[in-house]
Amino acid sequence: MKLYNTTAGILLQDDNSYYRLQESWDELINREGLHPYLAGKKKEAAELSAEEAETRYLKTLLPPIGSQEVWAAGVTYMRSRDARMEESKETGGAGFYDKVYEAERPELFFKALPHRVSGPEQPVYIRQDSSWNVPEPELTLFINAAGSIQGYTVGNDMSSRSIEGENPLYLPQAKVYERSAALGPCLFVPGEPISPDTCITMTILRKEEVCYKDSVTLSRMKRTLPELAGWLYKASGFPAGSFLMTGTCLVPEDSFTLQPGDRVEITIDDIGTLVNRVEMYPAQQP
Repeated sequence: MKLYNTTAGILLQDDNSYYRLQESWDELINREGLHPYLAGKKKEAAELSAEEAETRYLKTLLPPIGSQEVWAAGVTYMRSRDARMEESKETGGAGFYDKVYEAERPELFFKALPHRVSGPEQPVYIRQDSSWNVPEPELTLFINAAGSIQGYTVGNDMSSRSIEGENPLYLPQAKVYERSAALGPCLFVPGEPISPDTCITMTILRKEEVCYKDSVTLSRMKRTLPELAGWLYKASGFPAGSFLMTGTCLVPEDSFTLQPGDRVEITIDDIGTLVNRVEMYPAQQP
């Protein structure tokens, strides 16, 4: 099942059927047994036609987040480790990423508050003081207040690689800024944990031409999803639950950097496609 957060309210999709739900987003998703709860709710919810769902709800999508914080895990795939070692080798920081890849404790960092998160078809920003910028496509977990994974969405962890490569201590500036995170298009709530064979695909278009495209499966991740969730909740509480980006294995060549006007499309099997246009921050006003 899929939950959509929209300007018209919450939409539940189950196969080709759509239902309008009346609860608040935070109250709805932050519970144990979200999938069976939704299965029961659809029996009493108002069913919508596909046309109404499309025109009134699916064209007004918001990011699938309420008051939750967004966190992120790094160096969970070998390709990510190699890329971050490469960007930091000239400043002597490369060894840190090799060590964290092999360590028991994962790299976890704060990414965004809800008001800095972009949704589908909303812009993501690159910094004016960064010369090397990339999107990072990531499976993103929704973890409830009790620390249980209840759903999944598509995440874009925008990264200023030139800033991070200059010094590992600059990681917050490289990762945390206005519209540096995007989530969507929905919260996917399956009856079983997501499959390791799930495929993530990222396509970057420049002037409507593909300048990057690649795919990877979740099975390439070194750490498990419950492991990452467990570390995040080891010494922190999240009364409304949290979102956790789980790292990426898709990294464009070192010669590539995003430009304003680029279009980033990230697709994860069963969840859908998150589309964002790149803009420079501060965004130019008309």
